[in-house]
Amino acid sequence: MRTFLNRLKICFLFFLLACQKDQIDQATEPLLVVREAPTSSFLKAKEITETTPIQLAEGLRINLWATDSLAPDPIAMSIDDSGNVFLTRTNRQKNSEFDIRGHEDWMTRSIALKSVEERRNLLKDIFATEKSEKNSWLKDLNSDGVHDWRDLAVERDEVWKLQDLDGDGMAEVSTRVLNDFHNEITDVAGALLVRDQDMFVGIGPDMWRLKDEDQDGYYESKESINTGFAVHIGFSGHGMSGAIEGPDGKIYWGIGDIGANLTDKEGKNHFYPNQGVLVRSNPDGSDFEVFAAGLRNTHEFAFDEYGNIIGQDNDGDHEGESERLVHIVEGSDTGWRSNWQYGKYTDPKNNGYNVWMDEVMFKPRWDGQAAYMLPPIMNYHNGPTGFTYNPGTGLGKKWKNHFFVSEFVGNPSGSHIWGFTLKRKGFSFELERETEVMGGLLPTGIRFGPDGALYFADWINGWGTKNYGRSVATGCDRRRK
Repeated sequence: MRTFLNRLKICFLFFLLACQKDQIDQATEPLLVVREAPTSSFLKAKEITETTPIQLAEGLRINLWATDSLAPDPIAMSIDDSGNVFLTRTNRQKNSEFDIRGHEDWMTRSIALKSVEERRNLLKDIFATEKSEKNSWLKDLNSDGVHDWRDLAVERDEVWKLQDLDGDGMAEVSTRVLNDFHNEITDVAGALLVRDQDMFVGIGPDMWRLKDEDQDGYYESKESINTGFAVHIGFSGHGMSGAIEGPDGKIYWGIGDIGANLTDKEGKNHFYPNQGVLVRSNPDGSDFEVFAAGLRNTHEFAFDEYGNIIGQDNDGDHEGESERLVHIVEGSDTGWRSNWQYGKYTDPKNNGYNVWMDEVMFKPRWDGQAAYMLPPIMNYHNGPTGFTYNPGTGLGKKWKNHFFVSEFVGNPSGSHIWGFTLKRKGFSFELERETEVMGGLLPTGIRFGPDGALYFADWINGWGTKNYGRSVATGCDRRRK
């Protein structure tokens, strides 16, 4: 497989983290290592190749890089300089993180929240010990015979490191390098960035910086560089995401419209409880800034070669609108507020007029549109999850200067990876061309590796966790002329 320079590769997992500056509280647990026999891996790869109806752009070749035993249910992905793939795997989504659509009786109280501590108080009230019988649907995870908020402080999210140690083009070892973050307000880990000396994990309410101080592959120390993310109980999957290092050396990441209200290390408050924001800071958390606001749920975003940030924002699930390709400009407001979402469920006085739809805020610039907001470049494909930019020419010159976005709609037949280029239009951009890169799988995270291949995780099918998945890579097929 190494003979094909340009490949698509697939990986899957979830992870989650919490807050405080301290030692990782997994210290008493053994390092968990999963190994798979090469014969088993190649048999699975052969079976998947023969039975999965994958559509692939001309000139590309796709390889299974890690099987479901090594990469189940992956969300965020990062790849280090040695080509090792890091994935997050969530356990907290199973019982400890909630989707407000399943708890409409909480909605009015939730949308009124202004801080993470108010969310903590709300959860402790909803799941008070004396309400155990009413909340018997909540699993008694700590086995104390009571269904209360303490059961929200048990499940931990994980980070796994996948390695191809024998150089045969398939990973055969997966190591759990982190198993932590679990209090009653911990969200789901959706942001991951691995560098030479440290790793950043974003999981509401914190962005964590972790260090492997003795270089044994296990992260011993953690520090919350900024905290105050995930104010509301909102839509599941609207948490922290998209951690990348910018050309300025700062760490950039985002949070969806469950919002943020935080005070940075310099003492400045940043109050954005009802909207998604893209933020940045130095690696130690200093010089924190809200770069752009008014987003709903971008998941991931990417820099082009000139430092412009492009992403794709998920729509508000209203009939008649669609997702938006966005140019994320410093200081901009894209116009979304979570208030445009929740009133339609619980407040009859707020159902007759929807600001987002009735003022047509979701469309590209049109005459008469509100001038305070930055409209999208265009309306684009459904369900964006992974998003990246080709860092060079490893995938072949055909794909130079391309952005790539993975489309996740819950089933492989309707999900794709798209590649597209932009061209200048005034001070912003317009679509130049797009190509379907891959269809037939259900991609989540997407990243380029140091070998020039495009790696992505395959959720396989559905929306919920199921303890299996795949990791895939794609690249140029050197057999073609």
